[in-house]
Amino acid sequence: MKNLTSKTAALAAASPRSPVRVLIGGILGMMVAMGIGRFAFTPILPLMQRDLGVSHSLAGGLASLNYIGYLAGALACAIWPGLLRSVPLNIGALAACIGTTLLMALTTDPFWWGALRLLAGGASALLFVVIAIEVSEILAQSRHNSWSSALYGGIGLGIALSGALVPLLDRINGWRGAWLGMGGLSVVLALLGVMVAGKRRGAVAVSDKGTAPPATNCLSGLARLATAYLCEGFGYIISATFLVTMIAHTPGLAGFASWSWVAVGLAAAPSTVIWQRTAARIGVRPALTVAYLLQTVGLLLSITAATPLKAGLAATIFGGTFLGIVALSMAEAGRRCTLEGRRAAAVMTVCFSVGQVVGPSLAGFLADKQGGFGLPLLLAAIVVASGAILTATDRHYSRK
Repeated sequence: MKNLTSKTAALAAASPRSPVRVLIGGILGMMVAMGIGRFAFTPILPLMQRDLGVSHSLAGGLASLNYIGYLAGALACAIWPGLLRSVPLNIGALAACIGTTLLMALTTDPFWWGALRLLAGGASALLFVVIAIEVSEILAQSRHNSWSSALYGGIGLGIALSGALVPLLDRINGWRGAWLGMGGLSVVLALLGVMVAGKRRGAVAVSDKGTAPPATNCLSGLARLATAYLCEGFGYIISATFLVTMIAHTPGLAGFASWSWVAVGLAAAPSTVIWQRTAARIGVRPALTVAYLLQTVGLLLSITAATPLKAGLAATIFGGTFLGIVALSMAEAGRRCTLEGRRAAAVMTVCFSVGQVVGPSLAGFLADKQGGFGLPLLLAAIVVASGAILTATDRHYSRK
């Protein structure tokens, strides 16, 4: 009887988890870690500026601190992958992601805001990596690899949900109510994600070995791809941080501001699937080049967006391109460094994060100096267009 019980337990432990449930749970996790943990700041920022007089420079600094935390978290995962096996650490990251969102409502001290955004960045990076690895492994085991791009739609859904709810929360208790409401929503989504995905047997299975520097041939193959990705990190993050604020400060568009963030999220949710299918038809390099150029057009359109139609179109173009560029660029890096996939991912993440760290602070500073976002947006458009040129002239892509 004892042996039978042991065998039954072993079979239960070995039985595969439903790939559909794991994917849905992962999408809910991405909504918490990225859609809210990282990007709820964007629709709430105009409320903080209205109620507390937060400057563009301070807002940019807070955003940069969040991305510094994200960079630190991503590097920690790459250098010490054994961290990803720690269940207490993974639970702590989830708690930190939710807790830092709630605690933003309980202080008006910029120092503590900065500390919370820094910690939130590190926590969201860890959650992002853990969720991405676990879901991709489960889908690979069940031969549903083609579903993996849908996971990142959770980021867009989280963005859309925050954009839709922030105006309602604002009516209840202003900027504080928005942060508390987003934190409460994170709790609900996290619990749903755990229940839907089911209990896993342990943390993500990864090697104990750290990440060594990529081989020279891998680095040479990544040079233009990674530089273009750095350009994207710099350019997209200016819109990702200030889009709602820019629209809120445009005469006649204040009521549309938060809904522009909904448009970003709804466009972002299916974008990774659409861009991957586009790349399969016309090739990765043409698809990425078009995505960069489209985003450039959206950034230029944002400069003169004085009507809901133009603002909505700019938001839709932005939402429909930034996650697609991320997905295609990371997949291409893995293709070029097949035997060193994790190392290539680390190099790409560092480049992207450097752009993210620099972009918001510089944009906020210029916006305060110039009295608007025209110059920061023009600079972002030039940098993203440079990414398109680097992509179009990169000979390391496959011929398709």
